Amino acid sequence: MEKKNLDWANLGFNYMTTDYRYVSNYKDGKWDDGAIVTDSTVTLNECAGVFQYSQSCFEGLKAYTTEDGHIVCFRPDLNASRMKDSCERLEMPVFPEDRFVEAVEQVVKANAAWVPPFGSGATLYIRPYMIATNAVIGVKPADEYQFRILVTPVGPYFKGGAKPITIRVSDFDRAAPHGTGHIKAGLNYAMSLHAIVDAHAKGFDENMYLDPATRTYVEETGGANFIFITKDGKFVTPKSDSILPSITRRSLMVVAEKYLNMPVEHRQVKFSEVKDFEECGLCGTAAVISPIGKIVDHGEEICIPSGMEEMGPYTRKLYDTLTGIQMGEIEGPEGWVHTIM
Repeated sequence: MEKKNLDWANLGFNYMTTDYRYVSNYKDGKWDDGAIVTDSTVTLNECAGVFQYSQSCFEGLKAYTTEDGHIVCFRPDLNASRMKDSCERLEMPVFPEDRFVEAVEQVVKANAAWVPPFGSGATLYIRPYMIATNAVIGVKPADEYQFRILVTPVGPYFKGGAKPITIRVSDFDRAAPHGTGHIKAGLNYAMSLHAIVDAHAKGFDENMYLDPATRTYVEETGGANFIFITKDGKFVTPKSDSILPSITRRSLMVVAEKYLNMPVEHRQVKFSEVKDFEECGLCGTAAVISPIGKIVDHGEEICIPSGMEEMGPYTRKLYDTLTGIQMGEIEGPEGWVHTIM
């Protein structure tokens, strides 16, 4: 198989149209067989449920080329499970979890020429999503839906290494206490756009959202979970019913405990504790870990001891171990690395 003639080492984190995508439609109470198609356009009625009442959800994962030449992806079963939870919460039909994983395999195989080579620093980003497609004018769930998977080659989220970022404590709430913060609904991300644009305009890289009920506990950012490292090397990550269950965060908890022998705590984290942590970061599919060097709380600066120059030593070990597992350089737990071809 001949790879596409791209400058793999200099790809940005941007969308690029590839050759194939997967499409399956839900109608009359059942999903069709699905197919790999070439058309990247989606044509819908002007009154489609996704436009009127925002019935949409999505996932994100990556395919990698390992050192021995295999194409793999990381824990797609968890993406399938999380999308099931999203669909159930949004009154959308669940796309069967086994078919989800099969569809990922099909679309990656079809676009194998777009999977970046090992060592390039690039990966194939995989975006499964579902939308309501039939006309809905009354406030109710739609009757017809489309499940699609697109793929696009992307470079590393941070060019030249992940430098520590500066974030602020946001005055905005990301999610309601009993809302949709725990699922990957498109509407959650729409809610965060104003806050991130405002943060960027004021010179910050991201927002730290506190719990909307009491504003005393750390929640997450618009698209990533927090991780903290204590002075004695303990891995701590916030727990909340309105936090998205990040697959990267759940994987890092295992890496910390089983590979690096770090004590792990998944619990509520008071904002008042943040000043006492040694290292801090955000974790997610795109960047794996984004280190945080400074948190600004309405003018008051909390400087993380690991500094603004590079990842702290524990964060670096976590990052290197997890990416090593993803790339096949380190043997991961059974089932984590899913071989596609």
